[in-house]
Amino acid sequence: MPLEVPSKTFTREEVKKHNTEDSVWFIIDTVVYDVSEFLDAHPGGEAVLRQVAGTDATTAFYNLHRHEVLQKYVDLAIGTIAGEKQSIATPVLGELSQVPYAEPLWLTPQFKSPYFNDSHRRLQRAMRIFTDKYITPEALEKERSGEYVSQDLIDKMAKAGVLHMRMGPGKHLHGVSLLDGAVNGKEFDYFHDMICSQEQVRAACRGFQDGNMAGMVIGLTCILNFCNNQALKNRVEEEVFSGKKKICLAITEAFAGSDVVGLRTTAVKTPDGKHYIVNGTKKWITNGVFCDYFVTGVRTDKGLSVLLIERSEGVETKQIKTSYSTSAGTAYITYDNVKVPVENLLGEENKGIYVILSNFNHERWTMACATIRYMRLVVEESLKWSHQRLVFGKRLIDQPVIRQKLAKMIALCESHQSWLETVTFQMCNMPYSEQSKHLGGPIALLKMSATRAAHEVADEAVQIWGGRGLTQTGMGRVIENFNRTYKFDSILGGAEEVLGDLGVRQAMRFMPKAVL
Repeated sequence: MPLEVPSKTFTREEVKKHNTEDSVWFIIDTVVYDVSEFLDAHPGGEAVLRQVAGTDATTAFYNLHRHEVLQKYVDLAIGTIAGEKQSIATPVLGELSQVPYAEPLWLTPQFKSPYFNDSHRRLQRAMRIFTDKYITPEALEKERSGEYVSQDLIDKMAKAGVLHMRMGPGKHLHGVSLLDGAVNGKEFDYFHDMICSQEQVRAACRGFQDGNMAGMVIGLTCILNFCNNQALKNRVEEEVFSGKKKICLAITEAFAGSDVVGLRTTAVKTPDGKHYIVNGTKKWITNGVFCDYFVTGVRTDKGLSVLLIERSEGVETKQIKTSYSTSAGTAYITYDNVKVPVENLLGEENKGIYVILSNFNHERWTMACATIRYMRLVVEESLKWSHQRLVFGKRLIDQPVIRQKLAKMIALCESHQSWLETVTFQMCNMPYSEQSKHLGGPIALLKMSATRAAHEVADEAVQIWGGRGLTQTGMGRVIENFNRTYKFDSILGGAEEVLGDLGVRQAMRFMPKAVL
């Protein structure tokens, strides 16, 4: 749809007259702008605007700015050129992008997919509208300020069922209104889960992406699947799904990252056997700063165990500053003689490794979903930029070397999305108990390969964008954010080398001896 501007019309001759000291007008895509009172406020300085006074500045504008900038300054528009129509459409809330490869093939009209049905398409549209309307505006604000996700947004997500959907398929979705009926909770599968994950990534704010309840996604799973105390399970579910309380996963330590067996945090039972006394530290815990519950990996007398620890006396959290926004709430946690009821044990004592490893599958899969979708967003932005940026008298897209870079980025994005959909189909047709056995390796390899691809995409994109690809504001914001933060996914949830080794070891474990 065209940009909404006043109905008054002018001729191009009239516009030409407004190139004086006191009056500066110009044209962008047939829309007339009066910037006379805006000269001092222009971020690029007064001189830039005076250079195009009285002219059609369409080419000059799009060589420097994204179309969305015009929406920000629509109040400067005073009318249009008589008899001419705008040629560049303003995006509509929830609308699919028309840029080639900006959407996965299953959302492209001319392509078909065996995996997606009408409920997936309804959810995708509803989730995009919700993201564009509520998540993206806050994400942009919090990414810059470093503040944590607001309770208002959490409440909106809870009411819309978004928090429920982020946990994947299960009974927790039954009877819940999901985005005003976009999908039935009993029909919800891992493709719906993938859609929720990928749509929210489009805000392009990597720190806030984790800050927006990512701790819940990887922590509450343990409660849903391994909590032995039904009353405790019901209470925590209600509090977290309603947004009243926050939860995170606290496994990683300074001495035990991907090597979870090396955990040093201890849990010793009291003489009466009713409590554990927990001592130790956790590091790089997403959302830990503002959470109420900590799903914590501990060392018990004969092995590893997992406990649900509530924020209480002896639990201290401190902010850790990383290379992405502090809105993620990354924390260093100290447990000092924390008293935890034995009923808070998740799974079996000394067999917590099974809880941890089972939980890793969904975590790593969601990270692959997000990485691949962010790669696609970078492809979309780079295609747009290549079409509008003029260098040496030509558009970037007219340069063969740029087309080669774009081809590589597109190929990496499409191949990994296809692999992701194949793995997701297996998840939809395999019991949760079997996924750890048969999909742990494939999911690990997928995540490893996706983050390697992200490295390539980030590198090529920065070369296409130049200095803008290193600037946190303006047109290259998405590229800069991706280039600065893609590395998080290559470490969180298991480092690339560890996951690659896991994938090969699992394959060899099931390799028949007869083929040797």
